[in-house]
Amino acid sequence: MNFPKQGLTICFAHAAYQMKRFFDELNTGITNFEVREADQFQRRVGEADVVVVSGMWTNNLLLHTKKLRFIQSIGSGTNQYDLDTMRARGIRLASARGVNANAVSEHAMSLIMAMVRRLPEARDNQVKHYWRPMMSDFDRREDELGGKTLLIIGLGRIGGRLAKLGSAFGMRVVGTRSNPAAGTEGADSVHAPSELSSLLPQADVIAITCPLTPETQGIIDAKAIGLMKRSAYIVNVARGACIVEDELIEALRQNRIAGAALDATTEEPLPTSSPLWDMPQVFVTSHLGGETHRYESNVLEILMDNLGRLWRGETALFNQVV
Repeated sequence: MNFPKQGLTICFAHAAYQMKRFFDELNTGITNFEVREADQFQRRVGEADVVVVSGMWTNNLLLHTKKLRFIQSIGSGTNQYDLDTMRARGIRLASARGVNANAVSEHAMSLIMAMVRRLPEARDNQVKHYWRPMMSDFDRREDELGGKTLLIIGLGRIGGRLAKLGSAFGMRVVGTRSNPAAGTEGADSVHAPSELSSLLPQADVIAITCPLTPETQGIIDAKAIGLMKRSAYIVNVARGACIVEDELIEALRQNRIAGAALDATTEEPLPTSSPLWDMPQVFVTSHLGGETHRYESNVLEILMDNLGRLWRGETALFNQVV
């Protein structure tokens, strides 16, 4: 595909990320502009040869594009794109899968530490100016990670790095992935998803790091929770729909598990009426696990790699979708 560098215009479309600022610092000389609102995006998308976007994309925008040749997704998910229409029109698409692997794995480890060390409770006590005495109630004491079992559902880039972090804390790490032969990614053992029911009773912490697929939707439901230890914690840094939320809430009400740390929920933003907000054994972090000072730069590394491939006439893109 002929994809000339000269005359190229890039549109950065995101409500929050500062993509244009970081791109301009690269001094590429490439014409670019930024939009932060949907109606502005629709008005100007026709000016762009390349669009860098994620949640602001809707497929009706294809009606307003004449020049568009390549979409670089800012996020890892690409479910919002009409792939068939894009193929028919010769529009290429690449995801940013793995761009936040470090950030999200570190966030997951932070959530694990927060739950085991009861840090949300400590913060609540600080707000109340309450100096909590030492615990005579054994079950309410903070705990240690060494020797505990971490079960990671989805040993991809994020799950693989989390496995290394868990191992560094002396945890026994087991994981599942669709193709166990692809490697352990630092876990002590790797298993097929079909073995999950035999792994859940062993786990002290269950971390969900898998993509949302028909196979992983609702993978943690009442049946799965029923197999867990009462002292177990669930940590979700994947997608909210990986958990059947109503069944999790009921299990928490019954103290069927020790708690849950949720970076993702079924509906986002989490409705103010959700019981999850007020449950003392729940820690909600508003889907910020991937956000760091490095995010824009990490996405732009992928963008520039893929633009270089297109300029050289290569057919394969990094994280290619179409």
